[in-house]
Amino acid sequence: MPEAPLPAIRSLPSWLLGRAAARGRALVAEALAAEGMKMWHHVVLSAVRDLAPVAQADLGRGVRIDPKDLVGILNDLQSAGLVVRAPDPNDRRKNAVSLTDDGARLLKRCEKAAREANDALLAPLTAAERDRFMDLLIRISGTQS
Repeated sequence: MPEAPLPAIRSLPSWLLGRAAARGRALVAEALAAEGMKMWHHVVLSAVRDLAPVAQADLGRGVRIDPKDLVGILNDLQSAGLVVRAPDPNDRRKNAVSLTDDGARLLKRCEKAAREANDALLAPLTAAERDRFMDLLIRISGTQS
């Protein structure tokens, strides 16, 4: 079924960005699913790799995820043998999370799959257009360093 004509809405940058983001998320989710991974699980796995060993509370703040949701994701990742939780050496009252070797191998495959999905998203653009597009997205997203 074709979409209803809404030219005033469809001309808004926010609407177009939302559509592009939804398409990008769908492509990445599909690519990660082929590796048996969900998007938030991938985000957490990547953050653990970058921050490990990391206190569970710090991890949750770092990826901006509700602590209850993080516990479920970490339970899934630990059950799959992708992360380990152990007492934090700096504060034994906290759990520190680290990546296992299996987690590192899966993360590498997931990162490749996510890059390929993003390449598919940006396929209509030339290399120069991709660079410019990324620069512009960074500027308007408020994520500039």
